[in-house]
Amino acid sequence: MNKPGEFPFTRGIYRDMYRARLWTMRQYAGFGSAEESNQRYRYLLSQGTTGLSVAFDLPTQMGLDPDHPLAGGEVGKVGVSIASLADMELLFEQIPLEQVSTSMTINSTAAILLALYVLVARGQGANGRKLNGTIQNDILKEYIARGTYIYPPRPAMRIITDLFAWAGREVPEWNTISISGYHIREAGSTAVQEVAFTLADAIAYVEAALAAGLAIDSFAPRLSFFFNAHNNFFEEIAKFRAARRLWARIMKERFAAQDPRSMMLRFHTQTAGSTLTAQQPEVNVVRTTLQALAAVLGGTQSLHTNSQDEALGLPTEHAARIALRTQQVIAYESGVTAEPDPLGGSEYIEKLTGEIERGAEDYIARIDKMGGTLRAIEDGYIQREIQNAAYDYQQKVERGEAIVVGMNKFQEQPSATPPGFKMDPTIERRQIERVRDLRSGRDAAIWAACLAELEKAARSTDNLMPHVLACCAAKATVGEISDVLRKVFGEYQES
Repeated sequence: MNKPGEFPFTRGIYRDMYRARLWTMRQYAGFGSAEESNQRYRYLLSQGTTGLSVAFDLPTQMGLDPDHPLAGGEVGKVGVSIASLADMELLFEQIPLEQVSTSMTINSTAAILLALYVLVARGQGANGRKLNGTIQNDILKEYIARGTYIYPPRPAMRIITDLFAWAGREVPEWNTISISGYHIREAGSTAVQEVAFTLADAIAYVEAALAAGLAIDSFAPRLSFFFNAHNNFFEEIAKFRAARRLWARIMKERFAAQDPRSMMLRFHTQTAGSTLTAQQPEVNVVRTTLQALAAVLGGTQSLHTNSQDEALGLPTEHAARIALRTQQVIAYESGVTAEPDPLGGSEYIEKLTGEIERGAEDYIARIDKMGGTLRAIEDGYIQREIQNAAYDYQQKVERGEAIVVGMNKFQEQPSATPPGFKMDPTIERRQIERVRDLRSGRDAAIWAACLAELEKAARSTDNLMPHVLACCAAKATVGEISDVLRKVFGEYQES
């Protein structure tokens, strides 16, 4: 059996794993205005979180400004509202970006939000070559499982590969994509499907980057992944091992990567939001603890633990603190970090790992026969497979074959709902006023010229990122930049 840190990295990508360095405790947060989210980030940092993870509201994810008609009622609701450089400056006020690792869960507008982040860092005097973090930038899973897409798949892939090339020069320590199985699993997939469809997406990104003229080892070391930690403890541990081993072989055998870092599947994990129940929400602490422990025993590089009240609404500060403490107890009290791979050699784990790997390989082979991931998405194949798996599981829950504690077994009479997070109801109005003040106070000539250059670049083969950066610096909004690209690329309509 290979040792941890040795190809194909089944037992972990580093020789010493957590004996040398703990995983990053990266708590996902963002709500309302930039000022409120900034306060939560600074609180989490003061409590021992070691990386930030930004949640954006739906208008920001969809390239809509706060005053757009379709943004009504959604501003600041499921994440922070960011419409401009001014908002991004407020979001990271008094947080030294050269010293903090930041993850941003954003996809269709990822290029714009990364440009805003880089401009804020430059304003702080930070060295771009030292900036460390991850931009999710995974548009394929939006077509498969989540729905916050804007452009058709092929121009969307062009934006992603432009970002790969630009970031390799300007922010070389930045992870340019986080290829997500998390949302695939949240949509109802099985563990095998989560591995298969995530790696199939990754293959499509690699092929797109190669077609754009990038050398495999120039961008592959900065690819990262994002997985779900679900309830079946041993299956989840085996899932992470299978994904690592399969990806290492794909990169070496299919794409002829030479750099060992190109073959290492580095991943962030989030515990499973879809498993949390509104009934007896305190039991969610137990679920999250088991899921987090599975992620650690599976070798994750960073971890978010969900709060017990997330089935009811945004987490309160109290619940967010317990979620962070859960990771800290695992790290400092459980003893599981003493060995790089405590479960290595377990017959049961090895059996499960092999089964998941073979199942994922079969799916990838089927997708290859269809003509690749884009074709499988356009034909609805991947979406149907996930929907069928979700339906099968829900049927088992309703028949009582799959037990959900507190929901279909061991129920209690409904008790009082615990106090939830209260959002400031004036946020939307204030965000609308802020973006309108920004438009009235900027240099209109510079703004218009930058947007015109972006449109020109989009109609050519020029890299879009320098033009997006210039537009952001000229105080163009997220919605305005997105509208220029909509004009050129169109909008995707699911068939």
